[in-house]
Amino acid sequence: MRFTGVTRVTRVTLFVIALIIGSGFYLLVRQQLAQVEPRTFQATEESMVDAAHILAAFVESDTRNGGFEPERFRSAFADAQERTFEARIYNHLKTTVGMGVYVTDIEGIVIFDSDEGKREGMDLSDMRDVALTLRGEYGARSSRQDEKNATSSILYIGALIGTSEEPLGVLTAYKPQSDVLPIVRRREFEIWSGTWLIGGGILFLVIVVFVWQYRPISRLTDYARAIEQGKRPTLPKLGAGREVNTLANALESMREALEGRQYAERYVRNLTHEMKSPLAAIQGAAELLNEEMPIEDRKRFLANIHAESVRAERLLNRLLELSALEGKSRLDATQTFDFRETVGRAIEQAKPMAELAGVQLDFTPTEHPLLVCGDSFIIRAAVTNLLENAIDFSPNGEAVEITLSHKDDEHILTVHDRGPGIPDYAKEKIFERFFSLRHLKAGRKGTGLGLTLVKEAVELHHGTIALDSSESTGTLATLILPQASN
Repeated sequence: MRFTGVTRVTRVTLFVIALIIGSGFYLLVRQQLAQVEPRTFQATEESMVDAAHILAAFVESDTRNGGFEPERFRSAFADAQERTFEARIYNHLKTTVGMGVYVTDIEGIVIFDSDEGKREGMDLSDMRDVALTLRGEYGARSSRQDEKNATSSILYIGALIGTSEEPLGVLTAYKPQSDVLPIVRRREFEIWSGTWLIGGGILFLVIVVFVWQYRPISRLTDYARAIEQGKRPTLPKLGAGREVNTLANALESMREALEGRQYAERYVRNLTHEMKSPLAAIQGAAELLNEEMPIEDRKRFLANIHAESVRAERLLNRLLELSALEGKSRLDATQTFDFRETVGRAIEQAKPMAELAGVQLDFTPTEHPLLVCGDSFIIRAAVTNLLENAIDFSPNGEAVEITLSHKDDEHILTVHDRGPGIPDYAKEKIFERFFSLRHLKAGRKGTGLGLTLVKEAVELHHGTIALDSSESTGTLATLILPQASN
């Protein structure tokens, strides 16, 4: 059974949504920004048209009542430009006058310029603001002072002095566009910040919703993959009130049902296969006992029947112990116990077997308690099987060294025998069910269930078991259990 990566799908979906939202807001910002500068300049131009025509009316009045007096205008503009004030236009603070004026006669010659007379005497008859206005049309232009600098543009608005039938000249109001650029930039900043704030909020909300919805599914995916790999994961916590809990419970029920069915089929098949060997040996020996034979042969066949009976009994006992563990996905009940005491009881249980084998058990305990949360009976069975395995492969007269230690919130048990070690071909299979090597004492293979039982028990307690072996030093088994949390 294969499961697709929900996390990857979630990321791709989020990326597509983010791309759509980002593109939409980007187009919206571009459209808004494209309108800011033209609209601002339009508003400025509209007010300049009014100002130009009002000033043109004053100049016309002066011209008809004695002639235009440039010095009076020059003085008035100088006073205005020297004024300091604070005019807060929304978020823009204006402190000086930014508009200027020049006046041309009927020939387009400048007779007055408020900018210190710089343009006076110049012929501007070809300029749009003068030429169009003298023809009775709307005269306006925008010209750069520096062709390479877009912000150096100046807006010119012409107003006719006199009437179209009797024109007297043109008054042109001009204003640098840089004078209103702070308003434009401020508006652009507000658009950018507001749009990104709204867009970021929407995107954040979408991400939160997706994570809230898909994170439980991702956890269930990891849970299903762990089951596929033969592990014993606990059902992940998905949060209260989530509809996905229904899916989780259904998945857990399906797992238990499938495991129960496969478990029964597997054990019936394995038990039938493994029991054939001892039963065939017992049957063959029993048939031979009905025939006449020397007393020594009879004793040998009886010993063989006894040994195979013990092997069958041990196989059944180990299968019962292992079935009790493999049928569990988690511990039914847990308690905190001292790992030292559990190891001590396992050693006492294994001593008779060690004495019969001529093997000594050397135990080096730790002084401090080693607290573990779990089932002490299951751990004792695991340690006992580990010790019995070490005894079976230890030569007569050798010792099995047993040590307990603590490091980094972990309790460590090591069992070191001086046997022949594990061949390279067997190292990857040593924890497999019914895989066994030939014992030194019996000269035959064991049940192949002892180390499997150890592995199952340790994994139920979220620990690890490892075997390090060589022909010169024997086998070192390292069992690690996590320390009980306070």
